[in-house]
Amino acid sequence: MYLLYTVIASLVCYLFLKWMKKRTYYTDVKRLDGKTVLITGGNAGIGKETAVALAMRGARVIIACRDLDKAEKAVREIKIRSHNINVIHMELDLANMRSIRDFSKTFLQREKRLDILINNAGMPSVLDWTDDNFSMCFGVNHLGHFLLTNLLLGRLKESAPSRVVTLTCSNYKYQKLDFQDLNYNLLPFFTYCRSKLANIYFSQELGRIMEGKGVTTYAVHPGYVQSSWTYHYSILFQMLMKVIMFMFFVPCESGAQTVVYCAVSEEAANHSGGYFIDCRPATLRPFARDAGVAKKLWEASERLVKLA
Repeated sequence: MYLLYTVIASLVCYLFLKWMKKRTYYTDVKRLDGKTVLITGGNAGIGKETAVALAMRGARVIIACRDLDKAEKAVREIKIRSHNINVIHMELDLANMRSIRDFSKTFLQREKRLDILINNAGMPSVLDWTDDNFSMCFGVNHLGHFLLTNLLLGRLKESAPSRVVTLTCSNYKYQKLDFQDLNYNLLPFFTYCRSKLANIYFSQELGRIMEGKGVTTYAVHPGYVQSSWTYHYSILFQMLMKVIMFMFFVPCESGAQTVVYCAVSEEAANHSGGYFIDCRPATLRPFARDAGVAKKLWEASERLVKLA
């Protein structure tokens, strides 16, 4: 009898794990020859797999990273895997507003097109601060990409039809924004959740502002992915998370599929401002669809990054 229970339990666990890891693979091979793609944090994880997929389609791919040694290694790997030599890296630190402005100035001087911007880089739940005294999660995940996108928006419009894909997370549902304390940094997990909610509002409001101007926007939850974000934590925590990620999380290549889908597919073009999971539009919680809050966050963000 115990053997039967063990077999049944094992089968249930196997089916559960298989269901957890089931993801749609985007198989359309639409070419991107002549297109320029910019990916923040494209030196590892989902960003690198996205870079490979888009470079394989013929795009010129630029990965923007803080660590130039890792970026150089990633560029070599992307070139080999994609059989595309038109892959470069540029230095960008999203935790530093001056770095973002310098990067944008250099990019606009060098690059005549920007067809796809993928706001991929992100910080996990860490208790730290940016160089401009914003909480690390909110500063990098939202404000850094907010400033970067706005500084490059002119080039995106010139290159229309163009797309902006911003990575978020389903954890957005655990928090709401507090406009009295946008820079909240007491409990790192909640700060992370707020930053991911901010990504969604940002994508929605950008879509509204760009309506009819040839720039479409998407917020993507890539799933729970076997990425390298745990390096910010202790060795013990990293070891524990490796086991958990192996059992329950999907590979980075799988996590990149919805990002690639939103960057490339014709179907996604009709859902600007939408939220996507597993290569299809998904429904947000009602509070995350509040256009008034999205507009208010946009205006507050303009002031914080000194665009207003």
